[in-house]
Amino acid sequence: MKGIKIVITVLACAMMLSTAPVMANDLPGKGVTVHPARATWNTGFFQEALVRRGLETLGYKVKKPKDLANPIFYKSLVLGDVDYWCNGWFPNHDSQLPKNFSEKADKYGYVVKAGGLQGYLVSKKDADKYNIKSLDDFKRDEVRKAFDKNNDGKADLTACPPGWGCENVIAHHMKVYDLDAYINPVKASYEAGMASALAEYKSGEPIFFYTWAPNWTIFKLKPGKDVVWINVPKIIPKESQKSAVDRMTVSGIEGAVSDPIKLGFVVSDIRIVANKKFTSENPAAQKFFEVFTLPLGDINEQNTRMNAGEKTAKDIDRHVDEWIAKNSDKWNGWLAAARAAAK
Repeated sequence: MKGIKIVITVLACAMMLSTAPVMANDLPGKGVTVHPARATWNTGFFQEALVRRGLETLGYKVKKPKDLANPIFYKSLVLGDVDYWCNGWFPNHDSQLPKNFSEKADKYGYVVKAGGLQGYLVSKKDADKYNIKSLDDFKRDEVRKAFDKNNDGKADLTACPPGWGCENVIAHHMKVYDLDAYINPVKASYEAGMASALAEYKSGEPIFFYTWAPNWTIFKLKPGKDVVWINVPKIIPKESQKSAVDRMTVSGIEGAVSDPIKLGFVVSDIRIVANKKFTSENPAAQKFFEVFTLPLGDINEQNTRMNAGEKTAKDIDRHVDEWIAKNSDKWNGWLAAARAAAK
């Protein structure tokens, strides 16, 4: 019996030794504190929460994300004050990158490849009534007056807050299409502006707004039924858009007034952007960034739930739990790839 006990003890020790490295590798980020950032638009909160959960599962201690405007984030990233965010839109954000960006930071994977759709929409019944096909139609008196909310003689456009990449593009459009005297881009809080537009639409009033996908707006206001995408008069790209000018005219867009439609915005890839020092020291995190991806429809679905009131941190954590439960094979595959990269 004594000999049997010794054999069992030796076997048990051997098993513990053989499994110890695997168990340690389950937490390649143990002992590392991570400082994430997050975009100021809440339609990007879900992917940030999912990536944060992934890093935590890998053993990283992830701080609460800092909500930063685009230019401030990219400056903070190259300075090393933050480690990453999941809300890079490229090439839309290219003009906001610091000159030393490529030395200090990089783009990883694709949260949604070609998922960043942007453009202008108008309430469908009013587009039909006034035969609105492009921004140029707002130069007509009857159109401008119909969309003038504050009686200043200009059509009011729910636009982008200061600091967003789209703010610069909209300003460019106002200039090159000679629209400054006809359209007033309202730059207040986007969420508040769109809540007001939705209320106006429900009251039967005309609405005119900029939006992007993923976004709850085009699920509450369905293109083709409630609203329509309209054209810019012609494609006149900003300098930063010239390398992707072929991605500014798109075919097959549901609810567009024409096919193809001239959006005037580059269709962007949504990507994770991280500090190079952080990724070089944390190969598991880098690999997770590279393999993480989401269907656009999943983001839109979650964004719609947020807009319906499920927008607290606890709500978003619950959405993360539910998504992981529904996509466990994919999730576990990402974690396995990240752990393997840390060996």
